[in-house]
Amino acid sequence: MNFRIGDRIRSEIIDINNKGMGVGRYQGFTFFIEGCTLGDKVLFEIVKLKKRFGIGKTLEILDESPYRVEPKCEYSAQCDGCELHNLKYEKQLELKKDIVKNNLKRIGKIKNVPVRDTIGMDYPYRYRNKGEFKVGKNFEIGYFKRETHDIYPVEKSIIQKETVDVIIELIKEYMKKYKVEGYDRKTKRGVIKNLIIRTTKDNNVMVIIVTKDEKLPHKDELRTVLFSSHINVVSIYQNINNKDTSVVLGSKYIKLFGENKIIDYIGEYKFLISPKSFFQVNPVQTEVLYDKVVEYLDPKGEEIVADLYCGIGTISLYISRYVKKVYGVEIVKEAIEDAKENTKLNRIKNVEFVLGKSEEILPKLIGKGIKLDSIIVDPPRKGLDRSLVDSIIEANPQKIVYVSCNPSTLARDLGYLVEEGYKVVEVQPVDMFPHTAHVESIILMTYCGSEEKK
Repeated sequence: MNFRIGDRIRSEIIDINNKGMGVGRYQGFTFFIEGCTLGDKVLFEIVKLKKRFGIGKTLEILDESPYRVEPKCEYSAQCDGCELHNLKYEKQLELKKDIVKNNLKRIGKIKNVPVRDTIGMDYPYRYRNKGEFKVGKNFEIGYFKRETHDIYPVEKSIIQKETVDVIIELIKEYMKKYKVEGYDRKTKRGVIKNLIIRTTKDNNVMVIIVTKDEKLPHKDELRTVLFSSHINVVSIYQNINNKDTSVVLGSKYIKLFGENKIIDYIGEYKFLISPKSFFQVNPVQTEVLYDKVVEYLDPKGEEIVADLYCGIGTISLYISRYVKKVYGVEIVKEAIEDAKENTKLNRIKNVEFVLGKSEEILPKLIGKGIKLDSIIVDPPRKGLDRSLVDSIIEANPQKIVYVSCNPSTLARDLGYLVEEGYKVVEVQPVDMFPHTAHVESIILMTYCGSEEKK
């Protein structure tokens, strides 16, 4: 390799990586390049070199991609919130399908599997029901600038609901009027570090103020500012996060004003959401995703199903009307408590929630003589623990429905299951996060026996 930092190279962008950076090749060497999009021909400068790849920064776009569009987000060039605003939405959907296919082939060694076209949105803006923003020393509220910890202030975010734009402005007014300092990440001084805003289909709002310690001046004035607005703020929390890490929230919450929880909907089902609850951020596409879960289960009304990593019970309750029994399993105590409350809220009798690690609870269910027809898994980005894969194989369900937010760990896990006699029937990408490089997928697997592999 004869490259040096500072070298300038011409390259065509042939792909986009999972951070939204352009992928170019020169003399057989791969570069990940900022400031470009799929199909661009660029002049870039090498800013970092590793053994197997380099990092580049676009100096000039020599020939614009036919897929390039003018971003509707005015902050897209600097902010790290979204990466694909400059790429035609139809091409984003194609790209996400290719990401899933390539990971299955490269990591899982799974070929010739139907990967359907990515299901997109009719209007891929204003879709998020939860916003997370950084707060800085000069009353800045926004996102980190790309590849830095400098805050890029935003006044509106077109992937959030309009309500969020108003709340951001109200918090700025409160901070300026009462001289409540934002957090300086260099000096480690200040009060407010982050701002989280949750919204519901009924336009109710929960605001979470993340502070360095328990000090939060002028709390009554904060309530007045938020509750006197035309926005329906129903709950205000303070979260304490005294650690200087990338983790947004600390473990301690203090309810300042209003309701303990807010209620949102998926389809006909209500869900109580606490400040720390995980709840899908795109309500429109969540229904699409969950309807696909039901389609893949193809239930006849007598099935017994386990929903692993069930969280607050969203999938468990959504499928409950179609099957005989659902066992929801989750390791987070608060999530199981919320799930049980949600069961009562929706008056559902055939769902049972169990606290514990899925890899430990699943064998116990089997040990009680429970025969599972299907297993649903919706794990975090790290995918399935290998011990859970072994437990699923031991349970031997006829169907596995895997909901994934990470194509690479998905491919790895499917590879394990295929080796043990399961067949990947179909893969359906769903665009839960338009204008970002993230892709959600749902996969149907069926058991075909140890004699039939891959």
